[in-house]
Amino acid sequence: MMISTSPAFRTLKRMLLTALCCIVLQVSYGQSRGAMSAIDFLNIPGLGSPALSPDGKRFVYVLSESNWKENKQIGHIWRSDISGENLIQLTNGLKGESSPLWSPDGKYISFLAKREPAKDNQIYVIRNIGGEARQLTNHDGAVKRVRWAPDGKSLYFLASDPKSEEEKKDEKVKNDVYALDENYKHTHLWRIGLDDSVATKITDGDYSVNNFELSKDGQLITILKGISPLYDESTTNEIWLIDQKGENELQLTSNNVSESSAKLSPDGGQILFIANANEKFEKYHNRKLFLVDAKGGQARVPLKNIGHEVLNAEWSLDGKSIYLLMNLGVETQLFSFTLSNNSITRITKGDHTISRWDYNFSRDEHLFAVSNAENPGDLWLMKGRDFKNAKKLTGVYDYLGEKFLLPKQERVSWKGADAVDVEGLLFYPANYTQGKRYPLVVQTHGGPAASDKFGISRSYTQYIPVLTGKGYMVFRPNYRGSTGYGDEFLRDMVGSYFKNSHLDVIRGIDHLIGKGLVDPDKLIKMGWSAGGHMTNKLITFTDRFKAASSGAGAANWVSMYGQSDVRIYRTPWFGGTPWQENAPIDVYWEQSPLKDIHKVTTPTLVMVGGNDVRVPPQQSVEMYRALKSNGVPTHLYIAPREPHGWRELRHRLNKINLELDWFAKYALDKDYAWESADEEVPEEGTD
Repeated sequence: MMISTSPAFRTLKRMLLTALCCIVLQVSYGQSRGAMSAIDFLNIPGLGSPALSPDGKRFVYVLSESNWKENKQIGHIWRSDISGENLIQLTNGLKGESSPLWSPDGKYISFLAKREPAKDNQIYVIRNIGGEARQLTNHDGAVKRVRWAPDGKSLYFLASDPKSEEEKKDEKVKNDVYALDENYKHTHLWRIGLDDSVATKITDGDYSVNNFELSKDGQLITILKGISPLYDESTTNEIWLIDQKGENELQLTSNNVSESSAKLSPDGGQILFIANANEKFEKYHNRKLFLVDAKGGQARVPLKNIGHEVLNAEWSLDGKSIYLLMNLGVETQLFSFTLSNNSITRITKGDHTISRWDYNFSRDEHLFAVSNAENPGDLWLMKGRDFKNAKKLTGVYDYLGEKFLLPKQERVSWKGADAVDVEGLLFYPANYTQGKRYPLVVQTHGGPAASDKFGISRSYTQYIPVLTGKGYMVFRPNYRGSTGYGDEFLRDMVGSYFKNSHLDVIRGIDHLIGKGLVDPDKLIKMGWSAGGHMTNKLITFTDRFKAASSGAGAANWVSMYGQSDVRIYRTPWFGGTPWQENAPIDVYWEQSPLKDIHKVTTPTLVMVGGNDVRVPPQQSVEMYRALKSNGVPTHLYIAPREPHGWRELRHRLNKINLELDWFAKYALDKDYAWESADEEVPEEGTD
């Protein structure tokens, strides 16, 4: 049951008091919305992991709120009736909870949490009416990917093999020298009884099970079996079919790409899966839907010429069609694919992004988040294909439009240097005045196999409502190499990373200048990961930017290849490895921003996480040292403890403050007042 002293309850109480005050003020002075501060932005809650009850009468989700004392967002599980009544907070652990799932009879909800004395995530089970949660697993290591057996008597999960007694002994005395890329434990499939808490290992051997799905009757299991759990070896994952005892194995795929979402049809005859390949299983394509016979055979691509990217797929109730969540570039929509005639029907429409999709198979109902210009992603319920009568279930984000000036979002399109159509999103400044030119912040997305979409992103790397609230216009181009626009558009990077991608960005900027929207003397560039790669490239390509910020960006593709934990995408970009005989070193170096670093005049911030293994700090060090050596204004900021994506609230706030200060100084010739989180931490004994 809800605990009245919980942080969430105190937050709810403050929100109610604030709302009451706002009502009084509106009556007296009329409604007034203001600009969003960095603190306001970082306090936007997260809403995730929605799950509809088996009877369709209730749903659960995880609500994550900023806790500045703990320096992070902490998520707890909430449950509500579909009507919106009987909303209660089910969990309140100090470190939060995740991944709620309903038992088949709807009486229980399982979730993952790390609670003392456990050192890692374990499975807990709580009654749907609330109460004390019961710890179900006590595994030596973290538990992940939980699924209920259809009979509700047990749960399946993935977990790493336990450490041996000898390994534990060595760990205690710090005899801990390890071999790089070999210091892992294989991940295997386990089953645990709901009543007796007895755990049974289902798979075993010198391989890792990196994902799995149960058939609708629980008799069969699709697993992704790979040589290790390492991300860079995910292309070794293959789809296998086993029974519930882990026996009678049947290998269904054999290729060199990474599959996902392998699911048996209701009649057990076919398996759908998704892979970023073409029908020949050649790498580096948009993610596509594949079908393979459950008895084996050649996998096929039923929708060869659709062009868009398949993000997720689910069998319909009758097994005659498949629901598809698809990326169309700047939007994400649900579709229905009919197998009998290979026809596809679009179900949802609008300038929005649909995500966090949960499909209730037995009721043919969809629970999903919708993100648009006014809302980062409240939950909606849809029956079958009836989007017209879809119902909004939550109002977590309603306060944003009521309290803040949110930017207008607009799809823009232009021609690339080779006359190919390119598009992106434009976000207008608060209180925009037609005919006035504005300073432009150009943000390029990560990936690069991704795309920027409609909606309010909660990412600290973007903080668009804060920028537009300060009078900036924000441009997010889906440059060449982005997903959702077909394979030719995506594969433009194959053989030459910066062939057209950077030119697409420049052409997009010129398009906005030509429309009279942008001040050409106040251009700013920022981005993270692949967005950082693009920043590094653009400042070596042009001196038009007055300020820039490069987050976790690559500077030297030759050294990056060996330093990063992943190489599988980089080999096709440059036509081979830098270590092979007759290596394409000239291609690697030609595409490296360091090659032309002597041309840079743009004042540039460089940022990276101290524990980033994806784009390691050495890349940022190379970039920073080169800029500093050449007399370009620069600073390198390293966030301790942080991986590729920064998690700590104060680190995120520091990044925003640093960038806003830098942009104001070099692009606007203004001062910036830093924001502090001190007032966000309550004193001892206060709410």
